[in-house]
Amino acid sequence: MKKTLLALALAPYSISQANNWEHKASSAVITELKSNGKVELILKLENPELVTSHSADRIEKIKNTVKQLKRVATESQKPLIEYLENKNIEYKSFWVSNQIVVKANVTEIPQLLSRKEVIQAFTNRPLSLNLPELPEKSIFSPAGIEWSVSKVNAPDVWALGYRGQNIILAGQDTGYQWNHPALINRYRGWDGQNADHNYNWHDAIDNPNVVCGPEPCDDHSHGSHTMGTMTGDDGGGNQIGVAPDAKWIGCRNMNQGNGTPETYMECFQWFLEPTDLNDQNPDFAYAPHIINNSWGCPSSEGCVDETIVLRDVINNVVAAGIMVVVSAGNGGSACNTISTPPAIYDKSFTIGSTTSTDSISGFSSRGGVNINGANVIKPDVSAPGSSVRSANNNSGYTTMSGTSMAGPNAAAVAALVMSANPSLEGKPGLVGKILTRTALPLTTTQVCNGVPGSEVPNNTFGWGRVDALTAVIFAEDLIYFDDFSR
Repeated sequence: MKKTLLALALAPYSISQANNWEHKASSAVITELKSNGKVELILKLENPELVTSHSADRIEKIKNTVKQLKRVATESQKPLIEYLENKNIEYKSFWVSNQIVVKANVTEIPQLLSRKEVIQAFTNRPLSLNLPELPEKSIFSPAGIEWSVSKVNAPDVWALGYRGQNIILAGQDTGYQWNHPALINRYRGWDGQNADHNYNWHDAIDNPNVVCGPEPCDDHSHGSHTMGTMTGDDGGGNQIGVAPDAKWIGCRNMNQGNGTPETYMECFQWFLEPTDLNDQNPDFAYAPHIINNSWGCPSSEGCVDETIVLRDVINNVVAAGIMVVVSAGNGGSACNTISTPPAIYDKSFTIGSTTSTDSISGFSSRGGVNINGANVIKPDVSAPGSSVRSANNNSGYTTMSGTSMAGPNAAAVAALVMSANPSLEGKPGLVGKILTRTALPLTTTQVCNGVPGSEVPNNTFGWGRVDALTAVIFAEDLIYFDDFSR
């Protein structure tokens, strides 16, 4: 009888034992088991459905959700953690989605995955994202209100008195230059004279190529650019942000573009319950209203399909009342190119990219997406993403293109909507419906997944390009109807 790869790797365990746990391992895990030495895996445990908190208070809703998640993780992970500690296997526990990251020898995998607590196993191998290439020279000259800001009608909303005040925008990315002239006064950790990075900054990278130390830094410029699009304004003509009076906090989830499911999970968990710089004294009162995610997790990073790894993370964060805005990806112009988590998830508010003429950007990924056997239209909406000027990590400004630039525009429009109607805080589903129903309808000749581009929504633009003014006017007059909130 020909032995399987797993059986060869796992002596003295039998083939029958190997087959008993082999179905739990993703294809990427199987590939990693060909090597010798240690592998880093994510072990998924049972994740019961949350009891939804209906509290009208946003922080109370987060508190109730966090308590449930921690209780489930504590109870279900206890036997497995005891086993890991007895075997001296290195691990890190997560409660945001009831998963444990382990670093173990290949020969230890069979017995580990055979345990009944383990439902599935995935690789935690890093992979470099396809981040926008930086231009040779940065653009430093003030450009006033950027075209992308004007395109979503943000200045008209500012004239109504709504600039994102009282809203906390979060981002997980390559980091952020917190003291950039266009970002410093919007950073929650800056009071105008002193900086306090506790509860405002977290670094999920254990062995970084660029060491940030105890304060935020950006090892690429991608993160600073996205944050500038959300909140940036230097007071001197560089009005790059859609919600310039919102405050921001940040988490670094990539090591110069290299991310893993573990680092993404760590940032999401920290946003649910931020800590001080020593990762102590967690306090959900510091949680943000909205999280921007200008990144994706391809299959080579362990995000094999829509049912695993990060899906429960997103579901739980949204259940806590935090809006999760995600860039659609830059795999266009073909259909079915929205293909990586978290853009493919139902609970993610997925954003495509448009040009200055409201055309779809050639690179913008298209839908549809298959979710639990059903074809779902994605993106949800689109926003300016081609040639967007914003901050870099050298106190200057630069132009980038990508759905990474579109996502922050939409996230900041959501902040303006919440600022106009504070009763919408903690209700990401309702805010998402407002943005979709008030978007400028856009059509195309492209047919994806049988959905004609002449229909709205479609799998190219979603419901259309976000319109801050229409959304805010709607939000101001909103009467909370049960049928609309679903």
